[in-house]
Amino acid sequence: MNPTTNAIRSGFARGWTEFKLSLQSPQDQGFYVFMSVLVLAYLWFNRNTEIEGTNLSYPTVVLPSMLGALLVFSLIIGPAYALAMEREDGTLLRAKAVPHGVVGHVTGHVVLNVLSILPSFLIILIPAALLFDGLMQNGAKGWTTVAWVTLLGLWATLPIGIIIGSLAPSVQKVGTWGMFPVLVLVGISGIFFPIQDLWGWVQTVAQIFPMYWVGLGMRSAFLPEAAAALEIGGSWRTLETVLVLSTWAVVGSLIAPVVVRRMARRQSGSQVEAAKEQAAQWIR
Repeated sequence: MNPTTNAIRSGFARGWTEFKLSLQSPQDQGFYVFMSVLVLAYLWFNRNTEIEGTNLSYPTVVLPSMLGALLVFSLIIGPAYALAMEREDGTLLRAKAVPHGVVGHVTGHVVLNVLSILPSFLIILIPAALLFDGLMQNGAKGWTTVAWVTLLGLWATLPIGIIIGSLAPSVQKVGTWGMFPVLVLVGISGIFFPIQDLWGWVQTVAQIFPMYWVGLGMRSAFLPEAAAALEIGGSWRTLETVLVLSTWAVVGSLIAPVVVRRMARRQSGSQVEAAKEQAAQWIR
């Protein structure tokens, strides 16, 4: 068997095993429930609010956007922190010692982070369907849209997290390099209010990045066709959604392996020790 193929298969097995272990971990279970309860509580307290100019409730419009934001946030920040941490504690250095070990290790992270989205989605969607009326008004067509938007969103955002985790100088810097920019994008991407309320140049910036398009795609899945009037151009812009997310996916998939290989080549025992000493000083 091709060594690279074997490493990828090992990575898939490792990611699946770690996902099953996370489902048994009280800490991970608590995280899934905590984040989901926060989302549901926010929507519940705004359940009687209607979107201006429509008969749509606030939860009906905002929930799809929040699912998109959760997907993007998790698949950028999760891999970024994990790779930066494992670079510093020597895990990646040990993986490097095995033929094609870095390939298998990164594959395991990809599988784990993709699967980890499922519990959060289910814990949010099942209670939301009971608490709020009119969440999914497009039936099977809507769920099909959820599926392809999720898959394209995964492919578009995971490489970004891997690149950030490979380039960030330290674990502490991941917040500056990754979390802060993602939170800014949450604020300007029409997640909590219509993007048209923002300045024109801010709308342009938001439309460059995947978060806006994942949120738009999710809204097109959940909301009736008439709700497209709330969007830029008065339509769901499905073709543009596919093109933008596909572009991010292809470009990220080309760049991420190069960045990871470069990071792995430069990794050494002395760098790991220096990172550990710096982390110890930061803790003090």
